[in-house]
Amino acid sequence: MKKGLMFCITIMLMLSSACNTSNNSVENVTVSKGAETSQTNTTSEHEYCDGVWTNLDSETEKLFYGTWKVEKLLGFANSYNDASEYPTGQKMIGDEFIIKKDFFSSKGLKNYKDYQHELKNPIYRLEFICYNSDSFYRLFKTDPDPLNININDKVKYIVINDSSTKLGIPLSFFIVNNDRVILVLEATSFELKKA
Repeated sequence: MKKGLMFCITIMLMLSSACNTSNNSVENVTVSKGAETSQTNTTSEHEYCDGVWTNLDSETEKLFYGTWKVEKLLGFANSYNDASEYPTGQKMIGDEFIIKKDFFSSKGLKNYKDYQHELKNPIYRLEFICYNSDSFYRLFKTDPDPLNININDKVKYIVINDSSTKLGIPLSFFIVNNDRVILVLEATSFELKKA
């Protein structure tokens, strides 16, 4: 329960930090796709991530749905390093998730009771899209290099809510270029591979 609470607090702090940047205006947090930024940014025109708060698009669903296996530990957010719990990810490697349109199960996380959820008709929410590693770092305070997020990679942030309670569960995902899926537990990231 403590870990779930810590995860929620970490995410709220990250979101609060993003919303308070640049004149405390939500308009400054999101930048429309065609807008130019005033700073010199040769890699992309997006200075900040877009807050989209929407359902998954069909391209994301196609990649995201399936059975996933935890392949390796990637790293930690700068704001909170849980190396004491996940020094090399050894308790997670090989564990599995089932992600379907009408069913989600993380019961395969054998060593972590707090993260074992089984949901019928889960709500998958696309919350943010980052269009480059700089905007990703600004929002998530996580070094993109250990996550193999390159300068112009597009990263989608997905959360899962229980449809009956509307409450979120304490794990989320990054989708990189609709090609890779990264599990985020609290402030710890793991590479996933389709099983």
